[in-house]
Amino acid sequence: MTTQSGRRPDTVGVHSVLEFVFSVPNLDEAVRFYTAFGLDARRCNDRVDLFTAGHLHRWASIHAGRAHKRLEYVSFGVFAEDLEEMRSRIAREGIGIAPHPLSDGSGLWLRNPDGTPVQLRVGPKVSPDEKTTPSPRQLLATGQGAAPSRSRVATVRPRRLSHVLFFSPDVLRMVRFCEDVLGLRLSDRSGDVVAFLHGPHGSDHHLVAFAKSSGSGLHHSSWDVGSIDEVGCGADQMRDAGFLEGWGVGRHVLGSNYFHYVRDPWGSFAEYSFDIDYVPHDVEWPCADHAPADSLYMWGPSVPEFFFVNCEQASAKETT
Repeated sequence: MTTQSGRRPDTVGVHSVLEFVFSVPNLDEAVRFYTAFGLDARRCNDRVDLFTAGHLHRWASIHAGRAHKRLEYVSFGVFAEDLEEMRSRIAREGIGIAPHPLSDGSGLWLRNPDGTPVQLRVGPKVSPDEKTTPSPRQLLATGQGAAPSRSRVATVRPRRLSHVLFFSPDVLRMVRFCEDVLGLRLSDRSGDVVAFLHGPHGSDHHLVAFAKSSGSGLHHSSWDVGSIDEVGCGADQMRDAGFLEGWGVGRHVLGSNYFHYVRDPWGSFAEYSFDIDYVPHDVEWPCADHAPADSLYMWGPSVPEFFFVNCEQASAKETT
């Protein structure tokens, strides 16, 4: 196996979340929400594609769908030399499927234990190769105030996708799948309630995470910003746009990032995230099983009751 800079030698595993894809009943709502959030939401026929400022990569696609939100599939990136090993793993597990009809049909397709379609395709590593740096701060003369006036605060524009957290009825089963098939590594967990996994070739503390629920679904997407001020200003930005429900500002324990979550029109969340822990490709992260009280946040407001409600499953039941 060829050793590439920034990858763990003799290790096969996905290197990035290339894209997550879901459907919603109203694309106009999707454009309004994600544009207010600071993303570049581009309308393309019957879907909306999400980009971050100054980045050519498409992080997500939202399609026109049924009467409730639905997670359609998740796409992971692999190195070209790892594709055949991934094909063998899929055959060994007997989990291969046809391409999702909303996709371009490329790559390898499989179904995870929760029933969600997964695409593996060769693509650029869009997860970071080192811990991302804060936004540069303006140098100030002694005796000058550091904070700008409120009227001069710039629109917060996330820099990249950090991670995605999914609901799962069996968190530990999903951890085993991610380790055995996708080659991800467990960073931290709290019993069978929540688990966080990182990429073997260098990534944030988690590329994906899973929280226990009655069924599968999308809980939140997390977007990297350059300062804790941007986390707080993003929260104000969304409140000013009429999106009032959420959780934050606070600081997580597992991952260590500062956060603010904004509830979207379909009951899931988009997170502003700053300063998340980074796991280099040549470091063994000290994985641990944490007590519930130590697994969610170091400081911040109390968790709202609606935060772990799987609206995707609830909406699906209402329409069946």
